[in-house]
Amino acid sequence: MEKIREFVETLKIGRKQSYLNMILFPLLAAQTSEPDYLTLGEALERGVVRVTEIDESGSVPELKLLNTGGENLLLVEGEELMGAKQNRIVNATFLIPGNTEVKLPVSCVEQGRWSYRSRDFRTSGKMMHASLRRDSQKHVRASVAEGRGFRSDQGEIWDSISEKARRLRAEAPTGAMFDLYESADASLETYLRAFRLVECQVGAIFAINDRIVGLDCFGFEDTFKRFFERLIESYALDAVDWRGESKADVPVGLEHSRRFRDAIAESQAQSHPSLGLGNTLRFESGGLSGAALVHEGRVLHLSAFEKGNESGGGSIGFQRFSSRRSHRNL
Repeated sequence: MEKIREFVETLKIGRKQSYLNMILFPLLAAQTSEPDYLTLGEALERGVVRVTEIDESGSVPELKLLNTGGENLLLVEGEELMGAKQNRIVNATFLIPGNTEVKLPVSCVEQGRWSYRSRDFRTSGKMMHASLRRDSQKHVRASVAEGRGFRSDQGEIWDSISEKARRLRAEAPTGAMFDLYESADASLETYLRAFRLVECQVGAIFAINDRIVGLDCFGFEDTFKRFFERLIESYALDAVDWRGESKADVPVGLEHSRRFRDAIAESQAQSHPSLGLGNTLRFESGGLSGAALVHEGRVLHLSAFEKGNESGGGSIGFQRFSSRRSHRNL
């Protein structure tokens, strides 16, 4: 946990950006070094990584990943892979060494299809929406602690996507998460235009309806730039869904974001070997929980989410889907 504490305490919080019911606080770090790995998108573009079904029959919770390049490969929790028998998301952030083949822990985000559309997967440029990533992270944390690997609750993921599609009135014939983004594309585009990167930005704290709901941060500015738009969309999809919900009594401000950042530094963590290189640290406090990948003393990716009313502490945060009404207008 010391590495997380040291990392978080170096992060400065930038000026608030806001649009409609969503707020972003940039996280800034003074560093100039470049990543010593490729992201999945970069590796696919260069043709040095191949992701396929585990075999001809396929297996929902795992894929085969072959990194034929000499560089390490960073896969980020929640990023989506499209194709093969059904679309999947990566269950945690992993650093896969070069010239390595692994079984990649994934979850299905397309319940209604089990037939080949392609032999290889490609990146969709989307991430699992933030509220579902929070819930999935909770189940993965429990699975890792119990020695069962990086497993999610597949049924909950399917149910959550289905419920969100219903609320957003999205056309999703195969129950695909990607179709939620396509359905809300016009609204999401307005959120994308409203938020901007700033110099030295490595992450952001996000708030919806004046409640802080999550944080994503990378060890390198370049990596955050590559994930900036998909992170904005992943939180904005929840913001679109939650328009019209009541806001917190007090507008969220800089002091709220500082308390959230500091609560991460004060959390208790458990370290576990990761798939590939480094260690995964799973941490929680009374009001938040999260995960980080640490390799050679450096935090490569850290995500944290407000627990909300599930824990009995903190702000309302992410509400349970079953307790919320349908929103007809995007």
